[in-house]
Amino acid sequence: METSYAQPAKAIEVDLTSVEPTAANLKAGVVGATEANWPTLLEMSDRSSVMAMDLLMVSIMVQRVEQARQPDGAREIAQEMAKEKYGWGSKQFTCLDTLWTKESHWNYKARNKRTGAHGIPQALPATKMEVIGTDWRTNPVTQIQWGLHYIDVRYDTPCKALAKFKRSRYY
Repeated sequence: METSYAQPAKAIEVDLTSVEPTAANLKAGVVGATEANWPTLLEMSDRSSVMAMDLLMVSIMVQRVEQARQPDGAREIAQEMAKEKYGWGSKQFTCLDTLWTKESHWNYKARNKRTGAHGIPQALPATKMEVIGTDWRTNPVTQIQWGLHYIDVRYDTPCKALAKFKRSRYY
């Protein structure tokens, strides 16, 4: 079986929720050293190209979740998300790293037996994280998203959340 590769004919941004890719937007080619490619097993129609893009996005999300299952990977994901969504730079990330290292050591399975707080950000009650996703028990990216949002809404920045933690041993 031969594997073919599909990639956009030129660099474009595609919003998959509102744009139907056309044959003109996609081309089949052979793996080249200068172009990014992703493999497909069949010649792609317009409909299957959207499904392939969805699969690619799911694959990337799964990779991020698996990366975040390790403390260093969780730190990388959190730093990237904090910068992209909230504009928090290295100073704020240092505060976030200190805070979540004290709370959970970046362990998505961390659970406080006394209070019931759970996950990387030690949400209490843990079910609060359901606003982001029902997979909060097993998905460190969901926990990170919730924790960053909580800090933004409640304290504005990780450094302010850390200051609160230092005063009272919780945030």
